Amino acid sequence: MMEGVSHESCALAGTLGLSKLIAIYDDNGISIDSDKGQIKQWYTDDVRRRFESYGWQVIPNVDGHDVEAVDRAIRKAKREKSRPTLICAKTTIAKGAPKKANTGAAHGAPLGAEEIAATRAALGWSHAAFEIPQSVYEGWDAREAGKRAERRWKRIFKSYEEKFPAEAAEFKRRMAAELPAAFEPAARRVAEEFSQKAEALATRRASQLVLDAFKPVLPELVGGSADLTGSNLTMAKTSKPIGPASSPNGGGDYIFYGVREFGMAAIMNGIAVHGGFIPYGGTFLVFSDYARNALRLAALMGIRVIYVFTHDSIGLGEDGPTHQPIEHAATLRLMPNMDVWRPGDSVETAIAWRAAIERKNGPSALLLTRQNVPPAKHEDLAAPERGGYVLSDAPGARAVVIATGSEVPLALEAQKLLAGEGIPVRVVSMPSTSVFDRQPADYRNTVLTALPKVAVEAGVSDYWRKYVGLEGAVVGIDRYGESAPAADLFKHFGFTPARVADAVRSVLK
Repeated sequence: MMEGVSHESCALAGTLGLSKLIAIYDDNGISIDSDKGQIKQWYTDDVRRRFESYGWQVIPNVDGHDVEAVDRAIRKAKREKSRPTLICAKTTIAKGAPKKANTGAAHGAPLGAEEIAATRAALGWSHAAFEIPQSVYEGWDAREAGKRAERRWKRIFKSYEEKFPAEAAEFKRRMAAELPAAFEPAARRVAEEFSQKAEALATRRASQLVLDAFKPVLPELVGGSADLTGSNLTMAKTSKPIGPASSPNGGGDYIFYGVREFGMAAIMNGIAVHGGFIPYGGTFLVFSDYARNALRLAALMGIRVIYVFTHDSIGLGEDGPTHQPIEHAATLRLMPNMDVWRPGDSVETAIAWRAAIERKNGPSALLLTRQNVPPAKHEDLAAPERGGYVLSDAPGARAVVIATGSEVPLALEAQKLLAGEGIPVRVVSMPSTSVFDRQPADYRNTVLTALPKVAVEAGVSDYWRKYVGLEGAVVGIDRYGESAPAADLFKHFGFTPARVADAVRSVLK
């Protein structure tokens, strides 16, 4: 109750009238740092009134040790059809322990043999350690009840399937997390269109165009933004906002989360775990800090969640260093099982979206620009799917320049400058180090070769050392940014073709 996610998520749940949500509050008045009653030194919220102000039904003063009382409260909560319910269950931590009951000492440490024996006597528990009475086994055995419930559900679904075969087939497809047959052609088509048009676009805008193409064939996409829809461009043409459940127009596929980054990411986890939906949500990349714990849990659970993190570098300009992500791309890449994509143009953005949707065993983060980026010439539209690939080669290349995101054009311009001096170089675009690192070693070695290397990214430089080695160079930024137009900032911090060319000359020496 003290942590921010309860305020963020529960306030939104009340606004949306999520009556299927029942929360049981274990109100024992204890936390780790507290002794008897000392929690009041740092927690004095009136929980009941707080949740009533959110629009919840609150059932107070339930004896959490009374099974019948808890059961009555749950049945009352189930009858409520327009509000979520909070059941305030008053409990005593370590009840029955003569010395440690109702103390913080019982929260995270064993009671000890003497206290355990005294607790057994106080509770009238005569059974030995790890002995479970048959009556308890029988009371918790729900196998027969579960079988009956499953048979009943199957009968209902069979009847539904006979009346509505198309809808039933769609339900089964979505719950099995299978993509529709129309998705692959749509994904291929949007990448081809980007390649043919060759427009200079911000990758956040390219992302929105991808959503416009994907939404009609992927009804399971549920989007949203933490109060930055107009900046993240996460709302497609056909998106429909989700309103209160009691509203006649309450259905939809887009959630306005408000300024609740952590709540948004946690809610997306719940949607993904439920099944049948592919959630995506947007905020600025720098604000991924607020959602970090939920991001980590998504990676730990291996669930399909897609983060649209826009304003991905100092290129966002005048909002200044508080909003300019410097270390964020690197820290997300260090998170196990998190696929991070930083596409360099609209084609790579379409491929990143496709990869994120097709990935079923973990979350994906799409890091997108605010500023326009010029298109690259793609000989093979399948190449970016491998995370890193040779974008532009040169016969007899003497060095490799690795670039990502909005810095790819700088690498291509530097390649031209050096070619004029008789120094051929290879340019490797690496939109996803996560995916590239999973490629076979022979592929990675073929792309990067044993040549001297320079990496270019508007972020911390240390991350790229694993690719360029100690003898290579990194054109990066290892301090916080400034407030100025994007073009001025890139020039000020040395993100120019001339600086990249200088770095190549330095590693050749």
